[in-house]
Amino acid sequence: MPNRLTGKTIVIIGGTTGLGLSAAKAVIAAGGRVVVVGKDPETTTTAEIVLGEKALAFAGDATDPTTAERAIGEAVAAFGGMHGLYHVAGGSGRKFGDGPLHEMTDEGLRVTMEMNLTTLMLSNRAAVKHFMQEGKGGTILNMSSVLAWSPSPKHFASHAYAAAKAGIIGFSKSTAAYYAPHNIRINVLAPALVETPMSRRAVENTEIMDFIRAKQPLDGGRVGTPEDLDAAVVWFLSDASRFCTGQVLAVDGGWTVSEGNGL
Repeated sequence: MPNRLTGKTIVIIGGTTGLGLSAAKAVIAAGGRVVVVGKDPETTTTAEIVLGEKALAFAGDATDPTTAERAIGEAVAAFGGMHGLYHVAGGSGRKFGDGPLHEMTDEGLRVTMEMNLTTLMLSNRAAVKHFMQEGKGGTILNMSSVLAWSPSPKHFASHAYAAAKAGIIGFSKSTAAYYAPHNIRINVLAPALVETPMSRRAVENTEIMDFIRAKQPLDGGRVGTPEDLDAAVVWFLSDASRFCTGQVLAVDGGWTVSEGNGL
């Protein structure tokens, strides 16, 4: 992937830990520069140190409409432009009451939709406005999940989360169609279980790991790593994917084509 992103500046919302931080490293390795946004000031400071001089980082709440706007402004001021957005921010709403529909709380529904779908729509809106003003096109990559269309009722029954991730796909396809004449590309990555702070509950559960070994059979049957997505991220954010929009790529270890060993 060397030099695929030379001259490009990418904003990553949720870019200070896990999938986002790994992607930021990959963008820089491919010749690009990044502005990363995280919710936790401590991880934000660490990310800026780790990423070095080709990166800016700041703490911000993705539910605030001004956060993505600020990130784009920082990219323009520091690096002369913003060429792509990668929205990774999101998370599980289990602790707020997400779960099976008949048990879901009002707070679980509200918080899960807000942190997964609303934040993404806000960042995409800010990016599209910037691209339209510049008149040069651009690329957006959104994070969904295989749970949007390939459920696991026994182990991953978080129905608001699934709805939010499915909403991301519908939103991304609709906006991709609308903005294609402006050369603005909008695509989606949909991972299965990847080892991140959010997946700790599953990774520490022996029964779920037995299920994953059959459900994600590639490479010996394992949980994914953030690095497993990096090549796809760089491709979607680079000009190599200039003829691709409105697409959903599952990076899932075989999840969506495997039965697993039970529901």
